[in-house]
Amino acid sequence: MIQYEGKLFRPPSEANSLILQATIGCSYNLCTFCAMYRDKRFRVRPIDELQAEIDWAAAHLGRVDKVFLADGDALVAKHSFLAELLDRLNAAFPDLRRVSCYASPQSLQVRSVEEMRDLKERGLTLYYLGIESGHDGVLESLEKGVDAEEMIAVGQKAHEAGVKLSTMILLGAGGRAGSRDHAIESARVVNAIQPRFVSTLVMTPVEDTPLWEEDQRGEVDHLDPVELACELREFLAGLELEGSVFRSNHASNYLALAGTLPKDKERLVAGLDEVLADPERARFVPEWMRGL
Repeated sequence: MIQYEGKLFRPPSEANSLILQATIGCSYNLCTFCAMYRDKRFRVRPIDELQAEIDWAAAHLGRVDKVFLADGDALVAKHSFLAELLDRLNAAFPDLRRVSCYASPQSLQVRSVEEMRDLKERGLTLYYLGIESGHDGVLESLEKGVDAEEMIAVGQKAHEAGVKLSTMILLGAGGRAGSRDHAIESARVVNAIQPRFVSTLVMTPVEDTPLWEEDQRGEVDHLDPVELACELREFLAGLELEGSVFRSNHASNYLALAGTLPKDKERLVAGLDEVLADPERARFVPEWMRGL
């Protein structure tokens, strides 16, 4: 059977996927806001271990059409390893239609376009990329390890390879003073990358992270729901996308919005204008319903 090591994390859209821990932990693991893999040392799992779990899943789970490769940075593993793993997944699951994984900017820097194209042909067609911000100062404070132009470059590499990107922006990451610049610059970076999916989360300090320690010292701004709605409005207004799905329905958000851009941009921005014009009537998600 499948034996998961430590806590398991996956994107909300992978709720019905087979989760396979191709790697343990995150090869980068320095982002100030992320506690997901701080208790793990990064390593790539032996292919024979994974084959045993694939065989068990094929025998016991019935139809498998989606697989998510955990943990935090499977794409950084060698191309030959990933290619062999994908071949084995395709052989075991005849109905497999998509394999996906998290992708750090660092793993995208080491993967060539040709390698990503080859892995896409073998089924790895979707990467989840945390952009977080398009503002260099914010990216530095979050210790993302890249600046905005480097983020654009790696996103465009994946786009050139024909891989779909699901990207995330952290509302509130610029603090109160930097809110507008964070929103504007984030929209600029997303526009340059043209991802298939765009979502927002609200930056939330969690224990055992540098961000939590900053928060305990009173160094982190907690934007209220109206301020976050204003930032989201600025971000959406700046988006010029050719065909992307937008969501702000992650549990950390105060407003759950959904649409396809550019078709629904005007509606989404108008809805936020209504919220900002009369915040008392807005249907913000109550605190007890929010989470990570």
